[in-house]
Amino acid sequence: MSDEQVPTHVAIIMDGNGRWAKSRGLERWEGHRAGVDAVKRTVRACGEAGVRYLTLYTFSIENWNRPREEVDVLMGLMVDAIVAETDELMAQRVRVKAIGNLGALPAAVREKLGGLVERTAGNGGLTLVLALSYGSKWEIVEAAKRLAQDYAEGKVADLSGFGEADFAGYLTTAGIPDPDLLIRTSGECRLSNFLLWQLAYTELFFIDKFWPDFEKDDLYLAIRNFQKRERRFGKTGEQLKSENR
Repeated sequence: MSDEQVPTHVAIIMDGNGRWAKSRGLERWEGHRAGVDAVKRTVRACGEAGVRYLTLYTFSIENWNRPREEVDVLMGLMVDAIVAETDELMAQRVRVKAIGNLGALPAAVREKLGGLVERTAGNGGLTLVLALSYGSKWEIVEAAKRLAQDYAEGKVADLSGFGEADFAGYLTTAGIPDPDLLIRTSGECRLSNFLLWQLAYTELFFIDKFWPDFEKDDLYLAIRNFQKRERRFGKTGEQLKSENR
């Protein structure tokens, strides 16, 4: 993989675990377990490619509406994966962060997750951001509430100079650069309430492959596709060429 224009931040909507299992006559939980293996491959591949941030849509707020037994399995898999992968993440110098309504997670998940975040905090390699019990509309509403509270308390005195960067500081992703590339698996072409603010100028890549089948070569395909695109951010191609001379 060439390091030319490797995206700093890749975000992934990991879709298709259940359909992967169904297509093989397996139970849905077996698809989720296979999805954990795909996460391991992708974390390793991102580190090797030089990606600095990887955000995974691990469990959405809407996922709480799934059958209780499936949610319980997912939560159990999270705990197992956190415990099982801690040493490997440390060896790869991966720093783990978590975003979302973490208070809604079971106590056991919060405890293990908090321990993992604390233990990996000093690592200087890839930053792995787990979006758990996350929804972008929830995030934006919560940010607006905190801003309103700060304004009421006088911590924000003048809104006339308050801009996008200031508001971004109230989001759960504060301090994390916006994604350069979003990948969604399973052939679906929608954002599903994921990082709606942060994806404003992100390049999108949709692949018709279920998440458990996602391989290193698929990641590299998405990155190569990204490298061929011209990111103009509202400017013309001629302006960019002039600025790069």
